[in-house]
Amino acid sequence: MRAPVPVLLMTRELGIGGTERQLCEIAKALDRKRFQPHVACFHSRGFRAEELRAAGVPILHLPVRSFKRPGAIKGAWQLRNYIRRERIALVHTFDVPMNQFGVPVARASGAAVVLSSQRAHRDLVSPAVRRLLRLTDRLVDGIVVNSQAVGRQLIEEDRVPPERIHLCYNAIDTARFFAGPRVRPSALRDASVVFGVVCALRPEKGLATLLDAFAEVHRADAASRLVIVGDGPVLEDLKARCSALGLDGACRFESATDRVAEWLHAIDVFVLPSLSEALSNSLMEAMACGCCAVASRTGGNPELIEHERTGLLYTPGDAAGLAQCLKRLAGDFEFRQRLADAGAAFIQKFSLEASVRRMEQIYAGFLLRRSKRCA
Repeated sequence: MRAPVPVLLMTRELGIGGTERQLCEIAKALDRKRFQPHVACFHSRGFRAEELRAAGVPILHLPVRSFKRPGAIKGAWQLRNYIRRERIALVHTFDVPMNQFGVPVARASGAAVVLSSQRAHRDLVSPAVRRLLRLTDRLVDGIVVNSQAVGRQLIEEDRVPPERIHLCYNAIDTARFFAGPRVRPSALRDASVVFGVVCALRPEKGLATLLDAFAEVHRADAASRLVIVGDGPVLEDLKARCSALGLDGACRFESATDRVAEWLHAIDVFVLPSLSEALSNSLMEAMACGCCAVASRTGGNPELIEHERTGLLYTPGDAAGLAQCLKRLAGDFEFRQRLADAGAAFIQKFSLEASVRRMEQIYAGFLLRRSKRCA
């Protein structure tokens, strides 16, 4: 029997975040008879780090705070030595900072296979960073994307050869996120319908559109409620807009939490109003928990929602269009429940097991081709 192949998965940090969660789940679930997972990061604190250590996955801490400081050189040297000492055969970077740092170092260190990831649209990064990413595109053996939409962008805008792109959808933990009865906290108990979102509060999430649309819904149904769960740079702006719209008593803001499933079981209609999106973990988790889903028609959202079958789609930034969707769902319980049930059934294809098996397939394919070339 062959010894398991050492592979190194790299991310900036190991705290709360979709990319961190995907890396952690894959590292823990890789078949240990075939692969020996290692993880490298710039910031080794966080509950994901604790999960990895408990699962017996070694973590390499690289003391890099800025690519312009001496620590970057020290980190590159440590990474090079680690790859060679542990005989790492495959390096896979999961986010933009590690694409920039890990890819060139791994390639220079002699790793047999080097893969990068693109998990969000590149128009979210600066032109300078995008130019660097286009350079790393040429250094890697392949790029793993989490949606067809991201793959198309790389081909059409960044001129990545199609054969270099490999699709592996995000995974959800179906043991944690599953359909169940709506269980509302006391403050929402008397609501006619609860709209909500759980996400990082960043500009690209388009949450102002949701507030504007809900204001119109609330004028027609004063018992409707909105809950926004998360933290981020636009929180104060959203609170100010909420007050300006007269929604202080109808809209609740809750801090980011790891008790996501509890909030999703309290929400009737989950709304993701993104202006830019790859493949949303939040949307997948909401659908798995039995929320009726509404999302903007952008990025990977249409890969999760088939309009009027597994949810509703609307044009990004169109508050009036979103309001129409929300009013329709608020006034038709049977239609809302039918969409929720179909969405929960559809999302089962994105199980953790399916995602891990797909990633193993990608890794094994590259390693096999490499061994044939070296034979």
